Amino acid sequence: MKLNRRLNQLTEADYHHLLVHYRRYTDFNSLGLFRSLLENEKLNLEQQLRLRDAAAAAFPKFYEFLQLKDPSTYLRLSTLGQELTVADKRAVWTEIRRTQQRILTEKRIRHRGFGTYSKHNCGYDNCPLNGLMIRQGTRIVEDFMRFDTDKRICYGGHVDHRAEQRRRERKAWPSRRNYLEE
Repeated sequence: MKLNRRLNQLTEADYHHLLVHYRRYTDFNSLGLFRSLLENEKLNLEQQLRLRDAAAAAFPKFYEFLQLKDPSTYLRLSTLGQELTVADKRAVWTEIRRTQQRILTEKRIRHRGFGTYSKHNCGYDNCPLNGLMIRQGTRIVEDFMRFDTDKRICYGGHVDHRAEQRRRERKAWPSRRNYLEE
């Protein structure tokens, strides 16, 4: 069975029905569900908050993974109805990055070829590269996820082994210098 309607045109009762019977619909998209909560003009703030909590309860693992897949949507959902200062936004982004690192470590994901990080999105409407699947580490990447535990990545997207070798040599240099002085 197909939904045959845009998710951002549903009412609150339709959302609740959809959350209970989402397995029946072949065209159901959980990411689209969370995004539609932000885009729906038929819902007021209280309804959006109730539906966000109900959707997070129905899809707890996906709601947590949303921090990694689409962090800007997660930020807008988690701070729905709150007025944030610049310092608050920085604190939330710091927490999101910490959680992203934890999720990547737990799931043993070594690549970032999913979500908003796998597509070119420079913000210009007339850019011919918008929506193009890209490899992380290339020059056309706009929104690149980087952590302290990452290895160096060349522009080709592969690990720069020469940089790793130079780093190992720099670490070994003080011990060699002490050996030569003795």
